[in-house]
Amino acid sequence: MGKQAMGNIAYNQLGRMDSLLYLLVYPQRPLLTTRTIELVGYDKLGAGQNATVAVMSYSGYDIEDAIVMNKASLDRGFGRCIVLKKYTCTNQKYENGASDRILRPRKNEERERVLDDDGLAAPGEIIRHGDIYINKESPIETRGPLKSAAALADVKYRPCAQIFKGTEGESCVVDRVALCSDKNNNLCIKYKIRHTRRPEVGDKFSSRHGQKGVCGTIIQQEDFPFSERGICPDLIMNPHGFPSRMTVGKMIELLGGKAGVSCGRFHYGSAFGEPSGHADRVEAISETLVKHGFSYNGKDFIYSGITGCPLQAYIFMGPIYYQKLKHMVLDKMHARGSGPRVMLTRQPTDGRARNGGLRVGEMEKDCLVAYGTSMLLYERLMVSSDQFEAQVCRACGLLGYYNQKLKAAMCTTCKNGDKVSTMKLPYACKLLIQELQSMNIVPRLKLAEA
Repeated sequence: MGKQAMGNIAYNQLGRMDSLLYLLVYPQRPLLTTRTIELVGYDKLGAGQNATVAVMSYSGYDIEDAIVMNKASLDRGFGRCIVLKKYTCTNQKYENGASDRILRPRKNEERERVLDDDGLAAPGEIIRHGDIYINKESPIETRGPLKSAAALADVKYRPCAQIFKGTEGESCVVDRVALCSDKNNNLCIKYKIRHTRRPEVGDKFSSRHGQKGVCGTIIQQEDFPFSERGICPDLIMNPHGFPSRMTVGKMIELLGGKAGVSCGRFHYGSAFGEPSGHADRVEAISETLVKHGFSYNGKDFIYSGITGCPLQAYIFMGPIYYQKLKHMVLDKMHARGSGPRVMLTRQPTDGRARNGGLRVGEMEKDCLVAYGTSMLLYERLMVSSDQFEAQVCRACGLLGYYNQKLKAAMCTTCKNGDKVSTMKLPYACKLLIQELQSMNIVPRLKLAEA
């Protein structure tokens, strides 16, 4: 999971222009380290935060590896991250001497409010979905011989403004604007756009043991359980993640982190007690815990935040190094009612980037058939997809057409409209029939009375 974790990438990270960069706002050094971590220098540039974790089931929103998060911790900056994206635009010169131009923004135009007087978005402006960040125009004629200066003054332009496509309802900030030239000596404008995000339901977290899970719910601190020392956990993790995964290292990390916090040293948490002394044994950690007034097995006496009464069991609680992973629900969220369609098949486009639909495939169709929900199946595969009204001749079984002048349906093969019926079928089916006909295979539709 460390490859997908957010953290610091370099000391010059805020001066760089990467196409996509994820940064953690308050990265920390792991409390429990290993010899390898020190050798590669990972503790100098960490990619996570030490979260106080209580291992217990709470609220039912932590089923199947989901974690419950404390809202007060998130308010204080736990798991907060910055996403930096780069947008590039080139001012091109064309072979006839004309080139793109950038115009001043018009007054009182809502979409151009982030633009400066030079037609470029100003650093520090809040930019939203649909805003114009470069007010550019391109010449209509780009080919032909070189034009004179007088002829260039009469060149007609068409608007070709660069529009920011972000998430609806989210506001980003223009971090910096850089002007440079590319290899063809064209003016190149680069934008770095910054978006600060706090963890929300559906964001993915992981400890260093592959125990990944999404945030199931965020609960106010006053409803969170607390220990008799008044410590409230940042995360609550479900205990059912341990027995089948057998991640003993995570339990050792919790104990070692707790002992490290109480005695002020970084414990080693490698699983092998080498004679060179690069590991702390659980027995030694337990002695440290007992010396500082904790239970030897890391369990605490916990009060319920809702009732205020002590819980019936002791709860295993302590710090674990948690990483925020780059899979955030904001980048994956996708839904559609109706939207764009493919020209050829008239079916909805595919993919989130093109505002596409979610496909009901072969196996989903089988499930709907098994439930006997025939109208739902009809609606998914026809009405919401590519329903088409076709004219079919009952005599020859081939497709006809509707003549708008005569206001009557005609059959092209029989040359009359006596036995033409109107029926609904998927447009993809009609397309298949016509493509087969083009290869001299003639499918005929046999119609029965409905």
